[in-house]
Amino acid sequence: SVLWLPILLSAVFVFVASSLIHMVSPWHKTDYSKMANESEVMDALRPLGIPPGDYFFPRPAGRGDMKSPAFAEKVKRGPVAMLTVMPGAMSMGRNLALWFIYIVVIGVFSAYVASRALPPGVPYLRVFQLAGATAFIGYSAALWQMSIWYHRSWTTTIKSTVDGLIYAMLTAGTFGWLWPR
Repeated sequence: SVLWLPILLSAVFVFVASSLIHMVSPWHKTDYSKMANESEVMDALRPLGIPPGDYFFPRPAGRGDMKSPAFAEKVKRGPVAMLTVMPGAMSMGRNLALWFIYIVVIGVFSAYVASRALPPGVPYLRVFQLAGATAFIGYSAALWQMSIWYHRSWTTTIKSTVDGLIYAMLTAGTFGWLWPR
């Protein structure tokens, strides 16, 4: 219970930093490209009534289908794509609330790992290292698999990893500062 203050305070610091990174700086401005024929693509997809969700196409019906000439032709003809369809208007309030909860969860895991490995009164740097490494894994490790498996832009992944490093350092600094003496 003594770690709730660093958990919540670090969450506030990370929330503010992420807001500045995404809303004030141009750092993520080029993460997603605009299609030259965006209107035509939207007009073509709209009548299909695709429900919100994640899609991959062409998608084989099973392993055997992947070896069929028909499926090979679909892949050859292209496009091969992943598509995320979101519900109408995005709710920024909902997304920001979920983001804050996620940040708190990263703080809880950082607190758990650090509290199991470090006693009260340990030097700032040791808390910073352990809480920071745990937070960095939480914020950044899973991002890389999107570039490895799904061809997400490596530039976007690396920029998001740098964000994760900033968030981890804020978390680590807060834990080091407020670690029980």
